[in-house]
Amino acid sequence: MIVVSDTTPIISFLKINRLDLLEKSFGEVLIPNAVYEELTVDKRFIEEAKMVKNAPYIKSVSVSNPEAVRILRMATGLDQGESEAIVLTDELKADVLLMDEAKGRAISRQMGIAIMGTIGVLISAYEDELITAEEARLCIVNLQRSGRHIGKRNYQILLDKLQ
Repeated sequence: MIVVSDTTPIISFLKINRLDLLEKSFGEVLIPNAVYEELTVDKRFIEEAKMVKNAPYIKSVSVSNPEAVRILRMATGLDQGESEAIVLTDELKADVLLMDEAKGRAISRQMGIAIMGTIGVLISAYEDELITAEEARLCIVNLQRSGRHIGKRNYQILLDKLQ
């Protein structure tokens, strides 16, 4: 399975100290260079940057067509990381793109790209018995405490699955 990720799902899993769920769920997660930079250059998040750099299952990959990224950015207003993630997913014919931002998800769906967000990863990890219902609930509580936005619909879907 080929999995590409945008920045936000990785940040979410870093904030709840469960980056391991990406490896357990997917084995390897590819990120475009712009996403790698977003995750590793901010001096305020040195420890998080180290975690990303030291995660052998997170691999930075260059997009083949930077012009496609430029055009997507201009046409949609998405940022560099989101645009590179979408283009890389398309180039690699990846099975899924991990992305949380609504606009990027909508554009990806229009392009026929399968999307999974942070909550989707938690649901999948629970269904695959990688985490217990209690661990999934704790992840949600910690996401909320860390200030991560969780849409009401997605939150309810997860709660329904954990019943």
